[in-house]
Amino acid sequence: MCSLSVAEKFVSINGEGRRAGELAVFLRFCKCNLHCSFCDTRWANSDDVAAHAMTVKQLTDYVMSTGIKNVTLTGGEPLLQKHILDLIAALDACGLYVEIETNGSVPLKTFAPFPINTSVTMDYKLPGSGMENFMCLENFSYLTKTDTVKFVVGDLLDLDRAAEIIRTFDLTARSCVYFSPVFGKIHPDVIVSFMKEHTLNQVRLQLQLHKYIWDPERRGV
Repeated sequence: MCSLSVAEKFVSINGEGRRAGELAVFLRFCKCNLHCSFCDTRWANSDDVAAHAMTVKQLTDYVMSTGIKNVTLTGGEPLLQKHILDLIAALDACGLYVEIETNGSVPLKTFAPFPINTSVTMDYKLPGSGMENFMCLENFSYLTKTDTVKFVVGDLLDLDRAAEIIRTFDLTARSCVYFSPVFGKIHPDVIVSFMKEHTLNQVRLQLQLHKYIWDPERRGV
């Protein structure tokens, strides 16, 4: 059976990304191949997570039943799901906008090109995450102007490394680029000051809206 392992599904607003503030259906998949120091969904990656096996049709039917046009595929790491391309194709066939949140370690060449109404929001894991060595640098060549690179920063060392990566790979010419603070670890004004000091044009600061609206530990939002 062509099933995917789902940790939770719900409707909320997009807390981050290009459609931040808009309603979206979230499909959170189980398991991740990384173990970031700041991970806020570690529960979805644990061996004892209450996973639900759902087919592509069941997931598509659920999304369509909500009446919401934006779909966010997240995790965990959604690109580890064996039938994720089948799901993306089914959602695209329904005229939905699909955002894939991926951790930057899974080679995009296996999946590209995605349908026209599908975009990638790809993390680049900085030193503070403990996972930078797992980044697939080749992925940058598969990004387009409809995609996003997100740097989750926890300190000035992370910011320095992010600026270096942006310059080296000319990321603002390839895609949208966001800085997002590790919640509770670095104040956003530190990031703004860094952006000003280094004249980081076309880089955007983005806060995780859901963590300011609801309890930061709350699930399903």
